Amino acid sequence: MIRQFIILFSVFLILPIISIGQLNYIEQGDKTGFSFDTYGRVGVDWNYDNGGSIGRRLNLNNMGSIGGRLEEQDYLELVPTFHFKPFNENDLTKIKVQTRFAVYSKSLSLFGNSSTSSLGGLTIAMPEIYAEASNINGKDLSIWIGARLYRKGEVHIADHFFFDDHSGQGFGIEYKNTRFASIFVSSTDTTADVPPYFYLNIGDGVANIALRQRNVLILEHDFQLSENNKLTGLFEFHRMGGTESDPIPEPRTDNADVVLNYSADHGFVYGLKLQSDLPSLEIGAYNTLAVRYGTSIANGGDGGLTKTWITFGAPDLDKLDYSGAYSLAIVDEVKFDISEENNLNAYLIFTQSKGAADTKGMAETYWGREVYNYKQDLTIGFRDVHYVTDKFHLLSEFHYSQRKDGEDPKYCYQKISLAPTFAPTGEKSTGVRPHFRFIFSLSHYNDAASENLYSPYLQFVGEQKWGHYLGVKAEWWL
Repeated sequence: MIRQFIILFSVFLILPIISIGQLNYIEQGDKTGFSFDTYGRVGVDWNYDNGGSIGRRLNLNNMGSIGGRLEEQDYLELVPTFHFKPFNENDLTKIKVQTRFAVYSKSLSLFGNSSTSSLGGLTIAMPEIYAEASNINGKDLSIWIGARLYRKGEVHIADHFFFDDHSGQGFGIEYKNTRFASIFVSSTDTTADVPPYFYLNIGDGVANIALRQRNVLILEHDFQLSENNKLTGLFEFHRMGGTESDPIPEPRTDNADVVLNYSADHGFVYGLKLQSDLPSLEIGAYNTLAVRYGTSIANGGDGGLTKTWITFGAPDLDKLDYSGAYSLAIVDEVKFDISEENNLNAYLIFTQSKGAADTKGMAETYWGREVYNYKQDLTIGFRDVHYVTDKFHLLSEFHYSQRKDGEDPKYCYQKISLAPTFAPTGEKSTGVRPHFRFIFSLSHYNDAASENLYSPYLQFVGEQKWGHYLGVKAEWWL
């Protein structure tokens, strides 16, 4: 029985890949059949500080790819999608079931030098598995259920999905310009600091640790202000379960530093995003300005992520909640052609967040661990794409980032990157792929960043004012 299951599961995984040679690519929801998408990057790097491959970003800590993504490590996504045709041939409903498999290495080792059995080796995740029916009965109506990368706006050169990253497991309904979704968030990660998703459940008379659930309700609406301007309004309500129906236990567990019986908590998010086409510059030129404000437990995120349910900072241990916590996030991105041979993409990302504790410095969480209760970061970046020929493009970037954690000194860095790129398809476009890139990056850190090793790169090579990166990378999507 087990052997038959393994064979069946292997066929399920291999058949779609074999089918690529048998089926033409089917546009999403076009007809009954199968389509396959993929995204990936792979390459090698070398650093002359130690004469070896180190695979570390030059960017500041706790900011992910914000500050440039050209040094990102190997990554792969495989996206098989099954399309279903309605029974009635006149029915215009489009139906699909989509799954996404993601593969990466936790240890940052190269794909070719790692496996799932290696220490810190390859990790396989499934961020998407959902079913969606759209254009129901020919109307601008769709519904979906499952786990989904539910997000839109992205600053690509910083790999930063902003404003409306609602990725998670739940369901949603979209009708014309209005979208509603409900995302369910729970975690069994006991290493997490804020907030823990556990509480004491003593409904049966015995104290047991139970798992909390956070529910995020999301409402968005687009207002078409003019032919070239669209305003999106965002509202979120977060609620995390509590112990109100249980007898109230002692304030702390046997471990005096751990709080498990704090009450239910909630938070709100408000946001506006203005998307403006710039036809006076070129077709496809645009500017996007987004402002978002989150309160209480909805004051996430950090580390380059913008999910509002990734709560930041410490709670108020007197009230046992996050009242008073907040986060303000502002993003502006512009893209246009300087000339027929040059395209410019620029961005600004600003975030200021505070937890519920009184201090801006370190404060205790429900787990008794200390975390920063305040942070502010600012990044500006530019990328120029020069089309030397149809197949040879030159990418040049400049990024500046600064970060302040609590009452620590301000950490700053600047980075310049040059990436001569071969685009074999021969299309003059910033979105053309595959890319074959040769990458050289040079960064400079201020004294605080250097002395505190405030970069994945510095943590590997030690205290330095300058950082270097040299590599070759391939990137593709379909």
